[in-house]
Amino acid sequence: MNHLHERPDVAGRGEVSRRPDGRLFLSIDTWTDADFALLAADMLPTLPRPLHTVVDEADTDLRARWEAVGFTPRRREREYVLPTAAGPASPPPGVTIRPPSDPDLLRSLETTIRAEVEATIGWQEMPAEVMAPPLDLTKYTVAAAEDGYVGLLRLAAVTRRPRIGLLAVRADRQRSGIGRALLVHVLDTLHHKGIPAVTAEVNEANPAALALFEGAGARQVGGNVELVLR
Repeated sequence: MNHLHERPDVAGRGEVSRRPDGRLFLSIDTWTDADFALLAADMLPTLPRPLHTVVDEADTDLRARWEAVGFTPRRREREYVLPTAAGPASPPPGVTIRPPSDPDLLRSLETTIRAEVEATIGWQEMPAEVMAPPLDLTKYTVAAAEDGYVGLLRLAAVTRRPRIGLLAVRADRQRSGIGRALLVHVLDTLHHKGIPAVTAEVNEANPAALALFEGAGARQVGGNVELVLR
């Protein structure tokens, strides 16, 4: 779903889009507060709730515009740059870090992870990229064990600097070093391809993920705030 709204007396436009996870996002692009308010007044009464938007954390003026029409902060993400580096991954005994070879095992792991997230923090707390497009094995690295794949890292398809779209470990195998081993392996692989850095977005409410990325040398370069109108 994509819907564009313009009006002749306003220098700007509003656009509504539905993310792969089902959430509805609104963007309004104008030069002035008055034009923003006019487009918001046109669009908000016609749109279902909840309604979401994302703002750069440094753009306090735009955030104030959204809050003035009723939006409130829901989640914050830190934007990181991680340097790639040579280094051995050290998974726990019985676990191997490698490219996936079985799409069915990979789909099974993604289904399991989705159910685990839904049962805990809720899928709405995950970045939209977690809802992957059709499976592309070349974007994945997995942690393989006797009982199947137990962890994965997916690189998002971007044209410039690679971005980590998802790093997840099955709940019963967490806190064993698998997540770190996946991250180290991918950073090592990219380093040997001549790629100097990757980017990632991490929810501020996830201290374990923050510690993992910062422990790998991640440097915060920005952040964003997701706001919601209920």
